Amino acid sequence: MNRVVKQRARIARVRRLQHGLAASAAAEAVGQVQQLETNQARLARMRGELRPAIGPTNGAALARIGELAMRLDSARIGLGRSIENARSLAQLRESERLAARRDQESAEKLQKAARAAAEALAERRPLRSGRIRPRLVDEGENR
Repeated sequence: MNRVVKQRARIARVRRLQHGLAASAAAEAVGQVQQLETNQARLARMRGELRPAIGPTNGAALARIGELAMRLDSARIGLGRSIENARSLAQLRESERLAARRDQESAEKLQKAARAAAEALAERRPLRSGRIRPRLVDEGENR
């Protein structure tokens, strides 16, 4: 029974580690989504701040501003697909984390049950004093 308790403890320890890794991966995926959303907002803000200089300007300056605005818009729109992919990955990682947590909790329950069964078995066993008890032998069995 002691072997079962040790095995269940080892499984529970592994499940705790697996949950920790899954939680770390989920947090990393959420961080990636937040970073991409921040970059998208920063690109939109930079695009909104593009204004031609006050006063007389030439066509080349306006063309540069227009080209920069077009590139910022293109980058911001391109981030949309990356953000969606990162969100789906974050959702997947969160579901993996929940599954790992569920496995961890079931392993902990099994560990507790094995420990309780081992304790119950130990209590049911008669206490042995360590001395040898004489056996009663039928006289017909003497050799």
